[in-house]
Formats: sequence, structure tokens, C-alpha cells
Amino acid sequence: MLNRQLLSPASIVVVGASNNVTKPGGKILKNLLEHEFEGQLYAVNPNDLSIQGVQTFASVSALPEVELAILAIPAKSCTEAVAILTREKQTKAFIIISGGFSEMGPEGALIEQEIVDLVSKAGACLIGPNCIGMLTHSYAGVFTEPIPRLEPTGVDFVSGSGATAVFIMESAIPKGLTFSRVISVGNSAQLGVEEVLEYWDLHSELEAQALVKLLYIETIHNPDKFLFHATSLVRKGFRLAAIKAGSSKAGSRAASSHTGAMASSDSAVEALFRKAGIVRCYGREELTTVACVLMSKQMKGKNMAIITHAGGPAVMLTDALEAGGVNIPNIPDSPVKQRLKDALFPGSSVENPIDFLATGTAEQLNTIIDTCENEMDDIDGMAVIFGSPGLTSVKDVYEVLDKKMKQCKKPIYPILPSVMNVKKDLAYFLSHGNVNFPDEVLLGRALTRVKLTPKPSGQEIFLDGVDVPRIRRIIDSCPNGYLSPEMIEQLLAAASIPFVREIVAHTEPEALAAADRIGFPLVMKVVGPLHKTDVGGVTLNVRSKEMVAVEFNRMMKIKETTAILLAEQAEGIELFVGASYEPKFGHVVLCGIGGIFVEVLKDTTSGLAPLTFEEANSMIRNLKAYPIIKGYRGKCGVSRKTFAEIIVRLSTMLRFATEIKEMDLNPLMGNKNRIVAVDARIRIEK
Repeated sequence: MLNRQLLSPASIVVVGASNNVTKPGGKILKNLLEHEFEGQLYAVNPNDLSIQGVQTFASVSALPEVELAILAIPAKSCTEAVAILTREKQTKAFIIISGGFSEMGPEGALIEQEIVDLVSKAGACLIGPNCIGMLTHSYAGVFTEPIPRLEPTGVDFVSGSGATAVFIMESAIPKGLTFSRVISVGNSAQLGVEEVLEYWDLHSELEAQALVKLLYIETIHNPDKFLFHATSLVRKGFRLAAIKAGSSKAGSRAASSHTGAMASSDSAVEALFRKAGIVRCYGREELTTVACVLMSKQMKGKNMAIITHAGGPAVMLTDALEAGGVNIPNIPDSPVKQRLKDALFPGSSVENPIDFLATGTAEQLNTIIDTCENEMDDIDGMAVIFGSPGLTSVKDVYEVLDKKMKQCKKPIYPILPSVMNVKKDLAYFLSHGNVNFPDEVLLGRALTRVKLTPKPSGQEIFLDGVDVPRIRRIIDSCPNGYLSPEMIEQLLAAASIPFVREIVAHTEPEALAAADRIGFPLVMKVVGPLHKTDVGGVTLNVRSKEMVAVEFNRMMKIKETTAILLAEQAEGIELFVGASYEPKFGHVVLCGIGGIFVEVLKDTTSGLAPLTFEEANSMIRNLKAYPIIKGYRGKCGVSRKTFAEIIVRLSTMLRFATEIKEMDLNPLMGNKNRIVAVDARIRIEK
């Protein structure tokens, strides 16, 4: 775990320091000096005994005791240096900048492990190798620029990639985002993202000022640990946003060649973040914009007032917000609306967006904000768009914004796009601790992403009607491979998941007898081929014994067919619930619209088993096809309560049957009264 010597050392040595500030060792020393590290600073370089005015030694053996060592020397030289520092100099914290370790292959991985063993044996901690370093309130231990403004109330940021950390800071600084600490974990040889989360969680009372935590992740080594501490932090009031890169096959190759990371499936990551209550982002600009939203006052409801002096940005912001479920309500006629209109220039609009024209003044902006804050109960937040063509100063407008953002209970999101024309005025605004959203569409998407992120899920497991001992008996008795229809029906019955009545027939007389028992209309399907529809192995609306006989004999000729399944024909909307087992993560459960559209539309949401009803409902609500499930244009939807219950029951069954590696209920047929599984596929691997 991170320790005091790493976060706030009394002494630091840069091993591989240099007078050449274009080299990492030289630039680290320069940054430490320029950002006024207050402790004892040393340098080690055998070739130069005077480096940037810092006391210099020819070797680590000649050093006095030192708390933190930053190594910028070749990988092969690091092991000996770490050995001496841990055994002779009582060094308890290490940052290894150097590359050439596990990201380069087996030989480098061996050196990396030797160093980890030395550090761990000494009870010390290690950041890196293959990283840019670390920024804290105490010191600027990085070899890169820019170095952001560091404040206790800024965001904490941990990154698995050093270069990406730099680019994210470059994106953040112009928006006015400040940082508390930046930790570049590189190869995460000893301390990775999970260990940083653990430290933040276990020392949350010390972290209370840095309420927003940002993560850039290329590998999740321990999903259980990650989930536990991330969930705990969010429950304590911290707000987390993260990018997880390397979820595609090509991204996985890029990640492993970069950091030695192994990627996990995108659905597993999505499910993990959803369960923990982490806002998921997909790029640098999105992450830093979400961070600015999280650093702002929280918007309690869904109704936004857009205040603007330019029509185009207001239109684009309206589209982005409403696409994500934030409302831009029309302002009803009332004395309040009339007074507001009278206070503005002729031609202004107070319909929402409230457009007070390009000639609008700071005084008018003040009036609009006061009206939205104090006299419009159905407005929950305000977005203010105000730029400049560069003709006059807008400092008075930005002064009003600064004052009102601090005074108002409702959040105000400033969209100040003129980052060049009124650079000085914008700098004044940001210097007062404010953030800026220069792009209105990015703000709209970020705000809706924050609002759509569910709270962390509960820990309880739903067991009502789930016969765990029976599930275990069935699983234990099953061979590896795909289960027979009879075994699938037994397994679903043990979890109280409704399934259509069905019978497997091996002969024509058996098929005719089955039809009598089930009744018409019915469905006939081949048993054997995986993709029944592709081989012509599904027939709907079978309404007579004659048709049963004809279809039985036709289907039995289909390659790999071993029998024919006859089932009652259910009606309604086709739904899908499936699951796959992800190493380290467990079962990832997916839901969506079913039938052939699962693969075509790729509209699914995911969760990690076991699921709560809150999680299942969130998964359903986040589907693009949610309006179909709710019902639209007079058409009945399906029972969302029943759909959520099936998802939860399935997840509970999977929690106690890890031998299930793949599972599809596709389709389930649903209406407002009933949802029933029509077809299922389950693969066991013990």
C-alpha cells in the first residue's frame, strides 16, 4: 500500500540525475527544485559531482539514509540500486521511471520481479516501473510537463499510462481543473490502480478534500478488490470517473505491448463500473469534462435552463441534453416570465433556451440567473453560454458568473467558448477556482453520463424461490458441454425462471403424442445444431398433426440433428438474457431485445452476477430499445418488473454455478402479464 514516505517524503534522491534537463533524470530534478520540495534533496551520478546545485554522490552506496528514491537509470542497473537502498539506506518508497521491464518480454519481467521481491521484503512500496512519476502536494516527481495547479481540493488521478496522464492533464488545465495528486503506476509491478483505490478507501478521512477521483486503466488485475474499494469510496460520498482502455482485441495487443497489460472484455468492464457506481468515459476530453461536472454543485433533478446570447450553441446543447434524458422545459406564461422579458432587450426570448441576444449585458445575466434560482421551482440547474467576438472585454459578465456560481444553490455550468478572443478575461474567471466547459456538446454528454450512472449496488443476494441445493445437484450430475433441453428445463425450474412447456421427440409417434399433450399452435426445433434458424431448424405456427409429421421428417434430415423439440408457442415481444464467464470477473449477465436482433443491433447492457433488482432495472432502462419494452404508440410493452426478476434470478443461479460458462435465454417472449423463456442454451465446463 502507499505509505507516508511516498506521499510526503522528508528526503528524496534522484538516481540518474543530470544537468541535461532533456533527459528524464535531469528534468525530474529540475521539477523538484522549481516546485520547491522542502525536504532534503540528493542526486546520484558517477560522471558529474555537481548537478543543478544539488548535493551529488557518485553512487547510491555513498548516500546518507533517504526516504524516497526516484530511479531514472537503465533497467539492468535498477536491481542493484534497489538492493543497496533497501538494505543500507532505509529507503521505504521507490519510483522507477525506467522502461525495459515486463512490457519488453520475459527477460524484463524477471528483473521486474526481482525488484518487487526486494521492495516487498523491506516493507517498502514501489510505483512503476515504466512510468512518468508522481505529483503530490509535497513534490513534483515527474519528468514531464505541464504540471497542473496542485490543491488539496483538486481531483486525484491515477493512470496506467504515463503519456496518457500527460495528455489528460493537458486537456484538464485549460478547463480550470486542478489536481490534488497524480499517480502514474506504469507496469503496476507492486502497486496498481487497485492498491491506490485501497489506500484512498482505507484513508478516506484524510482524503475528504479530494472528493473526485479519476482513473485511466489498461488492466484490472484484481476485479474483486477493485469493486470492493471503488464501491466503498462511492458510498462514502466520493465520485469516481474512469477510462478503461484495451477492451477490444486490437486494443489488448496495444496495451500489452505498452505496459504488459492483459485486457478484459468490454462487457465485463461495463458491468464492473455499473456495479461500483463509476462514471465510465471513453476519451480524454470526455473524462476531463465529466470531472468538471463532478467538481460542480450536483444537479438534483432533470430540468435545465439554458441561458445564452448565441443561438447555435444553445440548439446543440439542447439536443445533447435531451438525447441523454435531461429536460429543457418550456417556461410557462406567468408574471415571473413577463417581468423577466421586460428586463431584457426587445427581441430576447424567454422560452428556454433563454436568449438575451449578443448585446446582452452582465446586469441582464444577473437578473436571469436570480430568476431561475429563486422564482422557477421546476428548474434544477443552469447552463450559461457566453463567448465574445473579441471586440470588447467580457470581464463584467464573468464576474457575475463567478459570484453567482458561488452563491446559488442550483448548479451553474459555464460554457465560455472564446478561449482565444478573451483569454485574459477567461484566465481571471478560472483563477477564482472555477471550471469552464468550452464545448457545449461535450458538456451535454458528460452531464447526462453522470446522471445515468447508477449508485453502487447492494451486497445482498436474492434467494427467494431459488433452490440452490437443487441447482448444485443438477450441475454436479451434468457432463461437460451443452446441456440437453430436459436438463435446461430442470435448471431453470430450480431458479423459478418460467419456461414454455416442451417435449423432445426422437420418433414421429413421439412427436405426435407430444403435440397432443402440448396443444396447438406449437413450435418445432431441431436438437443438435447450435444456430437452429440458420439451418432451417425452426418452424412456427404448427397447427395440425399432419404438419407435425411433415416437419418432423424434414428436420430429422438436417445435419447434426439428433431429435426434435416441440414446445408451446408463446406470443409477445422477443427479449434476451445471456451470460458468459469472464476469468477473474465472474459471470457477466447481459439483457436486451431478443431473437435475431441481438447480434444485428448489438443493443445490450451488462451487469456482474449476482445482481440486485436496482441493477437489473438500471440495465433495462439503459437499453436503446427501452421504449419498445415500455410500450409505444399504443402497443403494449412487457412487464419490466418480471423482466428484472428473471435477470436477477438468473444471476443468482450463476453465482452458485460457476461451471456454467455460457448461457443464452433467447428469446424470452413477453407481454404485460407474462414473460416466458422459449429457447435456451447452456454450456457447462467443470
